[in-house]
Amino acid sequence: MADTPPGAPGAPQSRSEKRHQSHIGSTYAAFIKHLSEVGKLDAGLAECAAVSVVNALLHRIQPEEAKDLQAQLPRKLLDFLPKDEAQKPGRTLGKSRDDFLRAVAEDLRKDVSEVEPIVRAVFLGLREHISEGEAQDVESNLSRDLQDLWRRTQ
Repeated sequence: MADTPPGAPGAPQSRSEKRHQSHIGSTYAAFIKHLSEVGKLDAGLAECAAVSVVNALLHRIQPEEAKDLQAQLPRKLLDFLPKDEAQKPGRTLGKSRDDFLRAVAEDLRKDVSEVEPIVRAVFLGLREHISEGEAQDVESNLSRDLQDLWRRTQ
């Protein structure tokens, strides 16, 4: 054990690391609880919706902007996201609002007509976890029809 470097799997965590992990867990729980309340969703659906919407959103914005958005989101949520596009083979993500809603509906196994309120709830939760400037940056990197959907959460 003495040869195990700090931070390696199996290495004991320091108090600050444990505190940090606890904070991430509570932030994530608060994020999901907020989505549940805003979207009137059960926690399981809120979590799945958050993952689906964030993943779809990150595929539609510039890579450097996506990194900024990722830095502001609860890390535990980001842990659920695919590490790269190769993990979602065969899916071509279009840039339109309809393509976005269709991708989320597919992930949630819901009809496309049911997902817009869910997407708006997730957008609202995201906007509350990033700065206004970052929200404007995200908006500026979306197609016009997705910008409209993003703005409807203000």
